[in-house]
Amino acid sequence: MKTTQRPGWTPSRLREHREAHGLTLEAAGERLRLAASRHGLAVPAANFQTLWGHEQGTIFPGPHYRRAYCLLYQATEPELGFRPPLPGESQKAEIVISELPEPADPAADNAAAQVIEEAFTKVSIGGIEPGDTPQALLRARVVDAWRRRHGGGSPKPILVLVGGYAGSGKTEFSRFLSDITGWAFLDKDSLTRAIVERLLISLGGDPHDRHTDLYLKEVRPLEYRCLMETAWDNLNVGTSTILSAPFITELQDEAWFARLENRCAAKGIDVAAIWVRCDTDSMREYIEFRAAARDTWKLSNWDQYAEGLNVEVSPPTAHVTVDNRLGAAISLADQTREALKRILA
Repeated sequence: MKTTQRPGWTPSRLREHREAHGLTLEAAGERLRLAASRHGLAVPAANFQTLWGHEQGTIFPGPHYRRAYCLLYQATEPELGFRPPLPGESQKAEIVISELPEPADPAADNAAAQVIEEAFTKVSIGGIEPGDTPQALLRARVVDAWRRRHGGGSPKPILVLVGGYAGSGKTEFSRFLSDITGWAFLDKDSLTRAIVERLLISLGGDPHDRHTDLYLKEVRPLEYRCLMETAWDNLNVGTSTILSAPFITELQDEAWFARLENRCAAKGIDVAAIWVRCDTDSMREYIEFRAAARDTWKLSNWDQYAEGLNVEVSPPTAHVTVDNRLGAAISLADQTREALKRILA
């Protein structure tokens, strides 16, 4: 039997976890589908043959399969043998649900806030410096927003920019942040894709172009303007807002960011920038998985595209850098959601 080559992959671990849970392949498939559906993932077929291939090493599980496995077995990707752990990731695994308060425990809100605080700290490259650092202040706002979800009052609104390269996981992380805080979530592609494609056609271009001068000079500025104006509509009525977009040019431009900070300060609005860092192999896998037409050029010219990415350095304006190499941050976000459900069920 031919085995698929994948660095650090140990397929036998999946079988060990399945057997430890007393599941047949068919039962594991049913549980995987339920876990994926419950957490809003693309529901995998999870048939007998596919799961057998995963355990025998002939089929490497795709992103949604891996996330569903982690949720089903309450384990991390390294623990399930999908890959080696990142440096320091053994500590990140500590947030996997352990002894949490019973749902009726009056301290449940405090326990939930602690889980959120730990998760935010552990996904941040370099951790969170104590005191009044931008990282610590943003973490405090996130935890405070969680506490206020079912209470009265709210602090002044905050604008959070979540940037990163295509396929880095910024949209997933933005959704996670919105789930926790209740802040409005605006995704650039969802908000502007239809009009961007029609405008490109009207200008004689390819509707899926995201790399030529036509898009970069004529369309992209309008696309980002629409995103920002929609954000202001929310912020002006006191609704904190999370924006998910690459923001590659914007976050590299310290003068642009300073103008944004000044405008926000004048309106009594806080502002924070989060950069989601990912490795090129994982970004390509995510891009291939979502199969979006706008990514056709990237995939067809991957080497050329990847050469232009600086995956090791965050923009100078980023307050927090989230470590999503090999999907580590998104996996932790999934575990945190599950922990909160168990605390507050």
